[in-house]
Amino acid sequence: ASIRERLELADVPKSFQGLPIAFVLTGLIALAFLGFSGMITL
Repeated sequence: ASIRERLELADVPKSFQGLPIAFVLTGLIALAFLGFSGMITL
C-alpha cells in the first residue's frame, strides 16, 4: 500500500502510469528477493 501511495505522488511518465509501472516495480522487488535468497544457502 505504501508503494502505491508513493506512486500516486511521483512524477511518472503518462505511458507508464497504472499497470506498466506496477509490473516494473514487481520485477524490481522480485530481483531483490532473488538477491536475498542467494545469500542464504541450505
